[in-house]
Amino acid sequence: MTNHRRGRPHPQRYAPRKRRRTPRSGAKAQTASRIVRKINPRIDPSLKTVFAAIGTPTSAPFVPDPFQTEAVAQIARSDCLVTAPTGAGKTWIAREAIQDIVSKGGRCWYTSPLKALSNSKYLEFGEYFGRERVGILTGDRRENSAAPVIVGTTEILRNQLYDAMSAGEALTVDLVVLDEAHYIGDPQRGVVWEEIIIYLPARITLLLLSATIGNARQLAGWLESVRQRPCRWIRATERPVPLVPLVLHPTGTLLPLETGKSKKKKKGRLHKGVQKLVTAKKPWTLKGPLGRPPFGQILRGLRKMKLAPAIFFLKSRKDCDMALTVCAREMAGDPGADPRRVQRLAALLDEQPFLGRHRHRRFLEHYGVGAHHSGHLPAWKLILETLMAEGLLQAIFATSTVAAGINVPARAVVFLNTDRFNGHEFAPLTATEFHQMTGRAGRRGMDKVGFVVGIPGRFMDLRAYGRLVRSPAGKITSQIQISFSMVLNLLLSHPPDQVEDLLTRSFAAYTLQHARTDGDPSGAPGRPAPQALLDSFRRHCRFLKQHGYIDPRGRPTADGVWAAHLRVDRPLLIAEAFRQGAMPEEDAALLAAVVASFVNEREYEQDDDVDSRLPDGLGEAFMAVWRAVRPLMRSLAQAGFGGPPLYLRPCVVVHHWARGAAWAETVDHARLAEGDLAMLILRTADNLRHIRGLHADFPRGARQAGAAMALIMREPVSPDYST
Repeated sequence: MTNHRRGRPHPQRYAPRKRRRTPRSGAKAQTASRIVRKINPRIDPSLKTVFAAIGTPTSAPFVPDPFQTEAVAQIARSDCLVTAPTGAGKTWIAREAIQDIVSKGGRCWYTSPLKALSNSKYLEFGEYFGRERVGILTGDRRENSAAPVIVGTTEILRNQLYDAMSAGEALTVDLVVLDEAHYIGDPQRGVVWEEIIIYLPARITLLLLSATIGNARQLAGWLESVRQRPCRWIRATERPVPLVPLVLHPTGTLLPLETGKSKKKKKGRLHKGVQKLVTAKKPWTLKGPLGRPPFGQILRGLRKMKLAPAIFFLKSRKDCDMALTVCAREMAGDPGADPRRVQRLAALLDEQPFLGRHRHRRFLEHYGVGAHHSGHLPAWKLILETLMAEGLLQAIFATSTVAAGINVPARAVVFLNTDRFNGHEFAPLTATEFHQMTGRAGRRGMDKVGFVVGIPGRFMDLRAYGRLVRSPAGKITSQIQISFSMVLNLLLSHPPDQVEDLLTRSFAAYTLQHARTDGDPSGAPGRPAPQALLDSFRRHCRFLKQHGYIDPRGRPTADGVWAAHLRVDRPLLIAEAFRQGAMPEEDAALLAAVVASFVNEREYEQDDDVDSRLPDGLGEAFMAVWRAVRPLMRSLAQAGFGGPPLYLRPCVVVHHWARGAAWAETVDHARLAEGDLAMLILRTADNLRHIRGLHADFPRGARQAGAAMALIMREPVSPDYST
């Protein structure tokens, strides 16, 4: 979009557009409701036996379960897919398999989908194997990379496979562990998991771990097919800590979700009290201070009934933060702060002093509650996770992101809605998402029983809640998709016909060819691979040929070779800026700022006041890049490869930070949540890291990219993890 008066891109705001939300199907519109402002915590008599079982199990020496010993035995001679509920001990299997490889002088890779989870596993494995034997590789952290045990994100391992293939070298790894393997079905990142499985040499043993894969037999079959070696599926279905589903009646009485099963009915029926809530003409509504549910009363009731600590899953960041204010109002008369918590928090803040004045510190200290969501800095979220894991918090109010494998154990998880925001719209929770979230309830070794509590409200569909409790894990589907980075990297080591052969090995091709379901090996062999995937590959190749990145035979040109190493969101645009000599290669702060405009992190809105605050040189640098890439952007759009334009606001924000501004000042200047600003900077640094690798072709730009990373990767964005 262009400002025609000035002939330049219209300034943009780095902020999400607001979206309307309507109640999910089955939820009653709140035209008339019974408002409850004070609850009286009680337990339905039918739950007395269950609540009598609450407590800590007797300490006993660890004895592995049969599925664990079976998996360790199988991994010594085949690939292995392990599906077991959260907390069942999948990490123990990985540790034993890694220990066996390392004891023989081999090397292992342990991948996770999240940097935070990778950092956690790095510390855990460092204590278990010894710090000198464990390294970590993520986009912003590289330590002890020659160690026999490497922990890292899946993208880094995929990139190492690209490098090994293009150099014709063998990857010096003997075992790869893909944790949270259900991410294969993630729409944004699942392609990376699938690429790793397709590219990984069969000599390297593969271990996949997940709690939620509904079509595990099918996935194991594909692994055998694509890797041409046996893959054993090992499963456990029983939770180590049983889960009891409950409903909190707005008056304060805890009800069982369902009655027991009868001989005639295989499934239980909704408890009569829950059924009355479902069919009530006037729905019940809990309303406390600020028009929010009375979280302080609810938490006090859970504590009274021994269901704390708890995780409340809420629909938005704002709800999580407001819940703390509500708790503070309602819990003001409770006993003072726990000295143990205050002391431990002080010790953690001594390691991260820039968090000492965090606006939520008082909620942690005085009430033992915190908000966990992507709007907070990673270091702050780590403090919450640490306090929760050590049993020093009463509750965390979180968005669904906390469910993705982070160690925040609780006795109960609480739901106020049966939908979630998926980045685009509010959609009903899937069985997989629900199981990931409820996996936090019930701490092995700390609880005899865990609980999931549904609270009626505008966006809580109790029937849907019941179905989610009963539903098995959902099936994962292939998310493989073609990108310019993928095409260039594969063409470095394979001619086009071999790349097409690789694509026929995708999970999508396998499921189409065999069309089988769990427990039913029948299918339709011989059917063609998904033609759309091959068509997309050929379309990408045609575009790359037209713009000089591959030659008529499908081999990367000189430009294509170095562009292949830009494994970022928009590699061709960054490559074009370098080809046209438009990148500000003499100024590290300007380079960081311009690169930020290529980051695809979220949506933007117009912001006419950006122009008036542009520092000297920034507008000219941005415009030089924009003019250089504008023809290619038009060609991409005409060929059907759409994408957002370049944005000025992130450019201004990152330049402000790169010039040495204080964090608080930069947050105010950006008008962003701290977590969003940190993510913008981290994504910019990741792009700069790839540019830094272009030292052979663009030595000045590569040097400045390294200098730019040093300018922006400072506290609190990149704290010292060595502590």
